[in-house]
This record gives sequence, C-alpha cells and structure tokens, in this order.
Amino acid sequence: MATELTSQQSKFEEALHTLDQARPFAKSMYQTSVFQIATDLAATEEGIEILADYAHEFDKAGVFHGGPWADASKLEPQFVGGSLRVRGINSIAELLSELRMLSIAEGKYEHPEIPANDAASFLNEVLALNLDLLFPPETEEARVNSGEHIDRAERLFRFLGSRLSYKAVAEQIVDEIERLTVQRPIMVGRIITMIQTATQMLDENIEETTKAKLLAFEKASKSPTPLSEKYPDPKEYRKHLLEADEATLRQEATAFAEAIQSTGLVAPSAAILIRYLNRKHPNLIPEMLSLTETGIASYNASIDLVRDIIQLAVHPQTSRVIYGLSRMLDRGVLTQETLLPSIRRLLEIDILPEVKKLLMKPEFRKGGITANGILVGGVVSVLGQPLGVGQGLNPTCQSARGISLWAQFGIGQLLEYIARAVRDNSIDMVFEGDTIDSSLLEGGVAEEIHQELDPVSIVLVPHLDKIYNEMMKRTLLRGEDGHKWVNPEFYGEWINRGFANIIDPLTGFVNDYESFVRLFYATHHPDYNEGYEMIYPNPVGIYITNVHGRLLGLHAVSIQRIAQGPHGEYRVYFYNPNNDSGQNWGQGIETSVQGNDELEGESSLPFNQFTSRMYAFHYNQYEMGETIMVEDEDVQEIEQLARESWGKAYNWMQ
Repeated sequence: MATELTSQQSKFEEALHTLDQARPFAKSMYQTSVFQIATDLAATEEGIEILADYAHEFDKAGVFHGGPWADASKLEPQFVGGSLRVRGINSIAELLSELRMLSIAEGKYEHPEIPANDAASFLNEVLALNLDLLFPPETEEARVNSGEHIDRAERLFRFLGSRLSYKAVAEQIVDEIERLTVQRPIMVGRIITMIQTATQMLDENIEETTKAKLLAFEKASKSPTPLSEKYPDPKEYRKHLLEADEATLRQEATAFAEAIQSTGLVAPSAAILIRYLNRKHPNLIPEMLSLTETGIASYNASIDLVRDIIQLAVHPQTSRVIYGLSRMLDRGVLTQETLLPSIRRLLEIDILPEVKKLLMKPEFRKGGITANGILVGGVVSVLGQPLGVGQGLNPTCQSARGISLWAQFGIGQLLEYIARAVRDNSIDMVFEGDTIDSSLLEGGVAEEIHQELDPVSIVLVPHLDKIYNEMMKRTLLRGEDGHKWVNPEFYGEWINRGFANIIDPLTGFVNDYESFVRLFYATHHPDYNEGYEMIYPNPVGIYITNVHGRLLGLHAVSIQRIAQGPHGEYRVYFYNPNNDSGQNWGQGIETSVQGNDELEGESSLPFNQFTSRMYAFHYNQYEMGETIMVEDEDVQEIEQLARESWGKAYNWMQ
C-alpha cells in the first residue's frame, strides 16, 4: 500500500509540475491528468493527506484555471455540498478546492484576498451545512445516492474535521444529536460517534448552552452517576459497588435511570451496575429501569427470566439492551405467558456457526459474551423498541417494516422466525397456498446485506429479503401492483385486502390521482371516514424526495395512527425504517419527530402533506365514508404538491 501511495504521489507531483509549466491556453489539456490521479489518491485517507500537502501549489499551477473554482474569493459555502455529491470531475475539483482553502486557513498558502481566519470560517460553514457528510446518516437519500464520490466526500470531511476546530458547528451538531436521540433507534453507533467527535471541540469559545447540552450527552453515554464519574475504570467501578451500601446503590440506580430515560443512551457502566444488582439487590432493578406499574408487574411475574436475560445478554459492550429491557417490560410482553417459552428457548438454542459469525462482531469478542447473549439482547431491544428497528444502508425497508410490525402485533411469529433462522439458517412463509423456503432462493432486493444492523435484523433480513422478492416475482404477470397480494401474505392477515395505487400498470402513467386522494381521505381521515379507527399499522408506499422535491425513489413505511396534533390539525404518525425520520422532502414538507405529540420512534406530517408523497395504501372497503364529501380544494392542493415534486418524473393521464 505504501509503495502504491508513493507511486501515486510521484505521478501527481509530476502531473502538477507539467500543468504548472503549461501556457495558460494549454492548461486545460493537462488538468485532466491532475484530476484523474487526484481521484485515485482521494480513495484513501492517506491519499487525501498527500493531496493536502500540495494544496498551496494548486492556484499557481492552474489546477482550477478557466473553471468555476478559479477565483477562491468568489466561492460560496452553500454550493460545496452539491458539487461533492455529483459524480464526475466536479466532485474531485471541489475536493481539491476545499484542500486549497484548508492550506489558506493553516497559513501554508497566503492568498492575496482571503485571510486565514476567513478561510477557516468558510470551511466551518461548509461543515455545518453538510453534517450528513461529517456524520453520514442512514436515510433513503444516503442509500440511493451512495457511491465512490460520496465515500470520498465523507473521507474529505473527516480529514477537514481533524484539522479544524469544530466550534463553529457545535450548535448544529448538538441539535443533530438531540434530533436523533429523541427517535430512540436501537443502533446508536452514529450518535455515540457524533458525541465523541463533538466533545473534541469543547473550548472556551463554544456557547455555554451548547457546551452544557453536549456535556450532558457525553455524561449520559459515559459516566452519568456519582460513582461511575468518580471511578471511570470499569474494574474500579465494580470494586466500589461491592463496598457500597444500599442507599448508595439506589442513588446510582436512580441516576442511571434518569440519564437513560432522558436520552435513550446507556453507559457501559450501567451494565456493570445492573449485573451486580441482578445478583445481590434485584429489588433495585425496577427503579434502575424506571418501570411503570405495568413494567413492575411484568418484572415480578417473570423475575427468573429477567434475571437470566440480564446475566446472558447485558454486558458493557451491549449496555443499550438495558433500555430495550425497560421498554419491553413496560409493554407487558412478559405478562403474555404463551411467549415465555419462545423467549427462553433462545437463551440456549443451538446457533449455526455461520450465523454465530455474523453475530459475533469484533467488539463482542471480549468479556464472555456469547452469540446467544447477543441474540437475546437483540430480541429484547426489538420487542422493547419496535419502532427503533432500522434498515441501515440496505434497500430492505420491507424487511425492517416486517420486523417492526411483528414486534408490535405478531411477537410469537417473530420469535419463531428468529429461532428458525439461527438454528436452521432458513425460514419459510406460505404464499397463496405454496410454501416458500428462503434456503432454496437465490438473491433478493439487496445484492449484499450491510451488517450495521441490530442482531435480529442481521439474522432475519437475508431471509425476509429473499422471500419478499420471490413473492413479488410471482405477481409480475397479474397486471397490477404485486404489493396488493404480497403484503397481506408476508406481514399477516390483519393487513386489509383493499388496495389502491396511482400508477397504471400498463402505461406506467399516473392514473386518476384525484380518486386516489379522495379514497385515502374517505378511509383514513377522521372527518370523512365515518369514525372508523385504525386497529393495526398500515404498510404504505411513499415517494422519497430531496430538499428540492426531486424524486429519489420508492420507500416502504407504516402508518401507525392518525390523530389531531397539538395545534388541532390532523396528522399521520408513521414508522420509517430509515431510523432517521426528521427529513426535508422539499416544498416545506419536513417530517417531525418531536413537538407534535409523536410517540417514541414515530415521525409525523400533516395529513395533506403525507398524502402528497404516497403512491399506494391498503384499506378496508367496508369501513369508509363518501369520497364525494372530500373538499375539492384539499384534493387540488395535494395534486399540485405531487405534480410539482415527484410527479415531474412521471407522465400523467388526462
């Protein structure tokens, strides 16, 4: 690797020198070579560092000669992110331009019009405007637009972040941490990384309120209690727990409970405490878990099972399971006696070696954690946080939605799938009388499964993805959207058989959009559906659009409920498998995750805005009002939103 980098560096230096020697009218002939070699170098962090070493020479050599980046004093921070996200020469030219600005900020290049502090301010604003590149999200947009150019941009931002002070973006980062934690995802790695990175920017120049919030998140994720703060070393902390009286232990339990419930984050030391309480002071566990009356009853009814779960699944490396355990008990899952044998079975089930390999990530290989412990911890998290299940960077929103739905209303079914997957490396489902076995199928929607997922998703998604894909294949020649038949068979019989889709199957045109909108209102809007309430979540299809309203792709979400928001307007509250639901879809449509009566893990939109992004839904044809009663102006407003966003990518029937 070092030899290859040295070779690339020599080639870049030579190409830069050749460009430098070229006459102005001929520079365009030699710029391409510089950009091509820079592209190769930018494929690694070491390569970007090499490029940065030459950045002070870029202007003199003519790297940007004749192009939009020629005059650095005229560049605007708000346009940087867009250029980096475009495939082709623009993204590498933008990368080199940011490195040039860094060389000015660091005093390596004295620019005649840009002082060093202005260059630093420019780059700080660029970081603030592109937090998704500094801390990559798991959104549909990120997945759709991924590629080498995005990886390169993220690499650049990590490099810039290591060379600059983050103080200018501290407030934005704290806002982002708050926005993500309130959604209570099961996987919190990105949040922890943001906290760890953001704490590096703590200095006297950061606004005190921002600093206080950041320190609170850091404390919650590391040492939120008096003893854990005094003894941050795990061995020392455990040693002093052994010496503590019950009053001190209660104080520790209460402090952990407050930090966990307020942020959804669980410090590794919390696992040390709850494991100790589990053996010596189990009476304090309900307090540490902040259990409601339902949770306490659930705990008391299954105290032996809870004890075994904690012993097997809760370790410092898996401390987040504690939050899932709290929520699972509060949901009353363990009061359902029929589920207890299925949960207990997973504590000792024989897990196939190939499945163990997937579960046993490097961070779990210490401390006596077993594959069964990781699996059981994952099950606890999913049953406690069914809306915290995420698809990661996989195009498997249907599978994530399935796990979430079953964790809410089909727990026995979900536990059976999990047992089959880990023991047999296969699951099966029945589609219209035929059994479909995942072990007999090749390929799915996803070419490969990215493994940054919760343990339940790791073992189930490969099977669910293949089965869902096979079901869809079997409906290809029916002349209608296959989801009409697949969703009730895949998710369960409680999915309504009525189905509406706006796309004409023969032409691919948008067809009779007005009737689609009226039908959704008549079956779902409380003012028009004769008072029928939703009983189960409704799996619907939506168009994902970016901040400019441009179509990114199709996506699967679940409508959880429809209710009036705090300001009196009806809102659709839905589960988004992205695990990052606070998104801007353009046209002023910004999904909300808090402040509008959202429950944990929900996002929401006003009814009309959600309708404008939907392309398919299920409904009960026996529970609906009159479509003619829906106000014409509401229909027209929604159609305008649709036509001026995703609708531009489609032809519309007259």
